[in-house]
Amino acid sequence: MKKILILLALFLSFNALYAETTSSFLSITGIDSKTLKIYGTTEGLIVKGMENKVVLLEFFGHRCPPCLASIPNLIKLQNELKEQFTIIAIEVQGLNNEDLTKFAQNKGINYFVASYENGKELVEYIGARAQWSGGIPFSILLDTKGNVQMMHAGMIPQEALEKMVKEVYTTSQALSIPKSDQNGTNTENNISIKKPA
Repeated sequence: MKKILILLALFLSFNALYAETTSSFLSITGIDSKTLKIYGTTEGLIVKGMENKVVLLEFFGHRCPPCLASIPNLIKLQNELKEQFTIIAIEVQGLNNEDLTKFAQNKGINYFVASYENGKELVEYIGARAQWSGGIPFSILLDTKGNVQMMHAGMIPQEALEKMVKEVYTTSQALSIPKSDQNGTNTENNISIKKPA
């Protein structure tokens, strides 16, 4: 928990220096040739087209035992929570697109996967912003508004990750639904919901 909070504090401390405007973006192309546009913000990252989902960005390696152990968990979570959750994984131990495609097919990966060569800009951006030292798996959890809710180096147990995703999604949805008065008119109310630790 302390490690998560320290990483989150480091990430947020570089907001002003590394914040991007919505006119510039980082692009990342997956093994399926799909390209995502990702915008840096002062609070995190906006993944174009995934604004209403909780996003897990993970750096992993094909020779990393904890990374390999977490793949079945991520596959299961992607299947179970696909309406509210998506995963973007970047392999950072040097597999090229062809080998990564075979690896992903062999493992049955059902989420967005990109090689380092196609995600280098994003990896370097996150590395500078979060002071990522290269340890994997490395995960960042974004809420439906793209705000960083968690950063973690190391494997996250499936139950803990599932609970976090559901809490972040529920909190994000509650914060974006304005309350209405008895006449059905929307009113501006401050909704105070504690962010998950």
